[in-house]
Amino acid sequence: MTQVAVVGAGLIGRAWSIVFARAGFDVVLWDPYPQQVEAALAFISERLPELREAGLLKEAPATVAARVRPATTLPEAVRDAEHVQENGPEQVAAKQALFAELDRAARPDAVLASSSSGIPASAYTGDLTGRERCLVAHPVNPPYLIPLVELCPAPWTDPAVVSRTRALMAAAGQVPATVNKEMDGFALNRLQGALLAEAFRLVADGVVSPADLDALVKHGLGLRWSFMGPLETIDLNAPGGLKDYCERYGPLYAELQRQMTPREWDATLIDKLHSARRSELPANMQGVRQEWRDRRLMALLAHKATQPD
Repeated sequence: MTQVAVVGAGLIGRAWSIVFARAGFDVVLWDPYPQQVEAALAFISERLPELREAGLLKEAPATVAARVRPATTLPEAVRDAEHVQENGPEQVAAKQALFAELDRAARPDAVLASSSSGIPASAYTGDLTGRERCLVAHPVNPPYLIPLVELCPAPWTDPAVVSRTRALMAAAGQVPATVNKEMDGFALNRLQGALLAEAFRLVADGVVSPADLDALVKHGLGLRWSFMGPLETIDLNAPGGLKDYCERYGPLYAELQRQMTPREWDATLIDKLHSARRSELPANMQGVRQEWRDRRLMALLAHKATQPD
């Protein structure tokens, strides 16, 4: 049985635990704060029956939950692991210290992967003896409902480590995408950042309201993007395919890019957007809406599982 160590039992760590346990892996969970591990185990036990009901869990919830066990120390957690998934604070200094400890404690052949959403592996693994076994495996929150995981190696990461991690993530039911060189934000957040930049601009310039902006995506672009990427989308949107689309609309998009000059997200705009969101969703309903989001994602994932690619 594949053994995975999940280091850090916060929102991402507990979600990774579900991913790996659901796939049949043995999961050892550790956090410097024991109460975090207790909360994570409770969360896992509560969420697994919902996944079973949605058709996203093949085994009994108790069977899957039994695969996740707590560790009292970091060396105990990683001692026998083939793969270590780190979920520590998004701070370079914290990751440097944690990866130095992981490099000392883990098996020499174990992969050390970070869930970092924006800090490249080169920022905290360069001085490690085993730096060639380190990379970023960035999930999309929550990873047990959204399967995409970005694999971003450092310049010194062994290509075999990337291949091993791709295979492990695929075996865990995830969809790995390799980012071939380090960039700020990797690839997924750069795509999201481009959409957010234009979304903020359209609201700031009075082109569209915040509510209608969200409607454009969730009832328009998002429907197609839930099962097709942007390249496949435009390939199917012109009689002659992608090249035909570019010949038809290339000049328009070139002009749009010239108009999309970088703009800071100033406090006035942020306050406006935040106020618009709070008028639609009071702060005390945030947790309720997050649970609604997860149930909608469960339903969408269950539907996609029944459809052909």
